[in-house]
Amino acid sequence: MNLATGRAQTTAQAATETASQMQPNGVASARSTDAAPPAVASSSDAVASNAVASNAIASENVGAEAAGQERRDRGPVLYPVILSRNTVPKQLLPLTSQSSMLQETLLRLRGLEMAGPVIVSNQEHRFMVAEQLRQIDVTPQALILEPFGRNTAPAVAMAALNLLSQAPDAMMLVLPADHVIADVEAFHQAVAQAKRVTQQGYLATFGVVPKKPETGYGYIQNGGPLERSPEAGGGQYAAGACRVSRFVEKPDQETARHYVESGEYFWNSGMFLLSAALYMQELERYSPEIASACRAAYKESFSDLDFFRVGPEGFKTCPSVSIDVAVMEKTQKAAMVPVDIGWNDVGSWSALWDFHDKSEQGNVTRGPVVMHDVKNSFISADKRLVAAVGVEDLVIVETIDAVLVTHKDRAQDVKKIVEQLQREGRTEHETHRLVYRPWGSYESIDTGPRFQVKRLIVNPGAVLSLQRHHHRAEHWVVVSGTAEVTSGDDVRLVAENESIYIPLGTWHRVRNPGRIPLHMIEVQSGAYLGEDDIVRSEDSYGRLDLDTTPRNFQSVNLEELDKSDK
Repeated sequence: MNLATGRAQTTAQAATETASQMQPNGVASARSTDAAPPAVASSSDAVASNAVASNAIASENVGAEAAGQERRDRGPVLYPVILSRNTVPKQLLPLTSQSSMLQETLLRLRGLEMAGPVIVSNQEHRFMVAEQLRQIDVTPQALILEPFGRNTAPAVAMAALNLLSQAPDAMMLVLPADHVIADVEAFHQAVAQAKRVTQQGYLATFGVVPKKPETGYGYIQNGGPLERSPEAGGGQYAAGACRVSRFVEKPDQETARHYVESGEYFWNSGMFLLSAALYMQELERYSPEIASACRAAYKESFSDLDFFRVGPEGFKTCPSVSIDVAVMEKTQKAAMVPVDIGWNDVGSWSALWDFHDKSEQGNVTRGPVVMHDVKNSFISADKRLVAAVGVEDLVIVETIDAVLVTHKDRAQDVKKIVEQLQREGRTEHETHRLVYRPWGSYESIDTGPRFQVKRLIVNPGAVLSLQRHHHRAEHWVVVSGTAEVTSGDDVRLVAENESIYIPLGTWHRVRNPGRIPLHMIEVQSGAYLGEDDIVRSEDSYGRLDLDTTPRNFQSVNLEELDKSDK
């Protein structure tokens, strides 16, 4: 796989300002000629935008929290699609368009003047993130890999430290990578407004004008007009920004209704525009243990190919806390820019239904769906035909290995199903049949006692590691393209409709020497077919220290396996 390489810019670019246009109520939703901040930070485990990205994509940290409390676990709420399981979180999936949510986050920055993005991602998703950036021709300023999730405050801190090592006056636009913004023009205007607020010495957040009482979001209370700093001449801040009175957690329905009717509260978007230096200063003041752990982890960090790996020992001691709890709820320098930008954090199937255009009957469908007398429902079919008759207000989602049926009003409770799967030791919530690798992908087609069939796609120029297996042999059939196969001391080309057998224990690898993707069918046979039965001798992607010893063999009788393999 061709990874995004290089560092786009090492210093923040100056942005040219002109007057912005605001609605009478001060809500950003029109055009502006203001440029965006020089560096941008993003928050979401695979996301970033010109300066920092944050968001750990771990089992308990999928998605970025938009509320003032700890980050919510959003991934399981969109189970069971290939969309949103722990191995491929929703940020990396095309939920609202043909592009992934990460790609959409970065694409909507076009037209703003800023340096290349800094992405903070869990290390397990590094190659997927890099490939998605390559697909949209985005070169990151840095791609920072967390060894494990520690929530948004540490993730933004790692990005801030990276930027400060290059530009002491860097500004960061922190953007979750799992949000929808329908009005990009209004978003650009809001960024320009927040830049001016940040230049006045504030930590700016974006408060979304609420459209209805929502119990799934946190809220920000308007604390009155923001005053200009004495250095800027004093007086009311004319552009409509306000102080933050308080952040509140997800309310019940009645409290949410009161918030909306009062006109004083805004949805907490989880987006920020920050001075990297001021953010670290306030983090050290209000959450010194996080700042200290992040500085220690940053000192231990090291480069690996095109990635920047966070030091695991220092990061392990860092508390898992959101940026709101660690800084924004405590600082005296919090300011809010009200926005009306068509924002949606796509946190549930009902939110996806809200976002998409609907039929006359209020239905949203994807894939092969047939309906009769169906109303106000979301129906998605991945592989098989889904037929629905005489139902309403349902969410029906079909994938190759799971089907979900829920009332639209109970979509948030999908996480209870995920919890049950965890208790029962099942794996459907963790992985699905399609798995991405740095060289391409593989999909499990069929499996049974002592056999497994996979479809492999190897990208042009990509090569798998030189490897062997203790407990399985493999048969490869080339469907399209040409494979250069190493098997022991033999290296040969295998063309379309040809096959090759890889005996158990033989060192082997495959390379795609062509200019088109290589499609292969792999048939595995043996007593143990786990992905951890692999020993790598050479690897182009730095994985020699990973997965070299089978991890799950302690649960298997190795003596019996060895006997059956011989």
